[in-house]
Amino acid sequence: MTTAAPAAATAIFDLDGTLTRRDTLGPYLLGFVARRPARWLSILPVLAALVVFVAGKSTRDRCKERIVSAFLGGASQAELARHTDRFVANLIRTGMHPRALAMLEAHRVSGARLVLLSASPDLYVSAIATRLGFDECLCTELVWDAQRLVGTFASANRRAAEKARLVGAIRERRAGQIAAYANSSSDLQHLELVDHPVLVNGSARARRLAAARGIACEQWR
Repeated sequence: MTTAAPAAATAIFDLDGTLTRRDTLGPYLLGFVARRPARWLSILPVLAALVVFVAGKSTRDRCKERIVSAFLGGASQAELARHTDRFVANLIRTGMHPRALAMLEAHRVSGARLVLLSASPDLYVSAIATRLGFDECLCTELVWDAQRLVGTFASANRRAAEKARLVGAIRERRAGQIAAYANSSSDLQHLELVDHPVLVNGSARARRLAAARGIACEQWR
């Protein structure tokens, strides 16, 4: 099937579940720890962070920071770079939706500026953006102490209202129509701001909410 891209000056793509077949943060973290038995005990503070979050005593952002810090905190820039190279190569080879890549290419051919917008961390999202030829990458940035990762956020967590803020900023600085693709109900906030929004591979709830807002829904395989 030929994938036709809408006429747009800018095309914004979410990562997890939109370009990729599944979430990326969990596999990235687990893949790093799997090769380093000394870090296996980091699972215990991760479980504690999840319990506190589920109990309503921690925010989503704080929970995410604690998980990233538990798995990766103190890791050197060099060892994380090596892990990222392996992870991204495998993801590009086996973990992408073919239709997503076709739509990305269609927008590229049409001359659109390509933007990757993701709540996942810059540790590997920036590398994915480079490999796929994006013009701009907006993702959650992490704190470093010299050459060692701390793991807390250096930027806002790029999800929900923060994604909407970034899309609004793109609209202010970029003329022309904007197309955007994302998969989560939390992404509807920024999809509502663009000219050609598409909810991709959304849950039943996300599709109902999208339909109520007049946002197109597609399944990408």
